[in-house]
Amino acid sequence: MTWRSLQGEVVGALRAAGVAEPEAEARRIVAEAAGCSPAELVLIGGDEPTTLPAAHVARMLERRCAGEPLQYVLGSWGFRSLDLFVDGRVLIPRPETEVVTERALTEVDRCAADGHRPIVVDLGTGSGAIGLSVAVERERSSVWLTDASADALAVARSNLVGIGRAATRVQIVEGDWFEALPAHLVGGIDVIVSNPPYVADGDPLPEDVQRWEPAGALFAGSEGLDDLRRIVAEAPSWLAERGALVVELDPRQAGAVAGLAVAAGFSEVEVGRDLTGRDRLVVARR
Repeated sequence: MTWRSLQGEVVGALRAAGVAEPEAEARRIVAEAAGCSPAELVLIGGDEPTTLPAAHVARMLERRCAGEPLQYVLGSWGFRSLDLFVDGRVLIPRPETEVVTERALTEVDRCAADGHRPIVVDLGTGSGAIGLSVAVERERSSVWLTDASADALAVARSNLVGIGRAATRVQIVEGDWFEALPAHLVGGIDVIVSNPPYVADGDPLPEDVQRWEPAGALFAGSEGLDDLRRIVAEAPSWLAERGALVVELDPRQAGAVAGLAVAAGFSEVEVGRDLTGRDRLVVARR
C-alpha cells in the first residue's frame, strides 16, 4: 500500500458515498493524515504510510462517508490568512463571511485614519474567524470576541493561540450579545461586526448543515431577524461617534435590516453584496 494507492481507495469510497468532489476531498483527507499539503502528495505518492496515518485516513473516511462535513472531519479550515480549528461546536467558516470581514476592515481603516487605535467587537464570534482576522490584519486594533456559547468560545480560544503576537490585543468574553461587554466600552467602540443567527425557523437547509452545524448559531425566530433586531437596536449606544456596525444576513433580509438601522438612528446605511452578487451585509455608520 502506497499513499497513491490509498488515495485511490479513498476516492472510490467517497464516490460510492455520493460525495460531490471525491478527488479533491480525497487529497485533503490523505494530506491531513500524511502531514503535508495536498500539493505535496505527489512527492510522497510512492511511499508507504505507517500504521497510524493509515488508521487516521480510515477514521476520517468513515466520518465523511457518514455525511459529516469535510471541515469537521479535517478539524481545520482556511479563512482569509488563518487556518482555523473547527468542529461541531461552531459554524463552518464560509466565503461570504470573508466578504463581511473585508467590509469590517474597511471600516476599521476609516476609524484609524487619524492615528486612532480602533476598538473592534466581534459579536457571536463562534470560531473567532472574523475577530481574529481583524486582529491579525490590523496591527493597531484592539479586538473583543463575544459569544453566549461556552463551547464556541473554547474553539475561539484554541484559535487565539495560533495567531501569535496579535493574541495580546484580543479579549474573549462570554455573554449574550452586548451583555458580555464591560460597561467602559459604552460609546467607545469603533466597529461592531457580527455574523449572527439569521435563518428563519422552518426554512430548509442543506442536510449536512441541518444535521451537523449548531442550531443555536443558525436559527433566529420566525423571520430570522430576532438577533439582528437586537444587535441593530443596541449598537448605537455602544459605538463611538464615527463608529460603524457591519452585520451578515440573508439576502432576503437586507431591506428589512437596512430599515432597522435607519430607525435606530444610523446616519449612513449601505447594503453590500457577496462574491456571487447577492445582498449579504449591511453597513451602518453613526
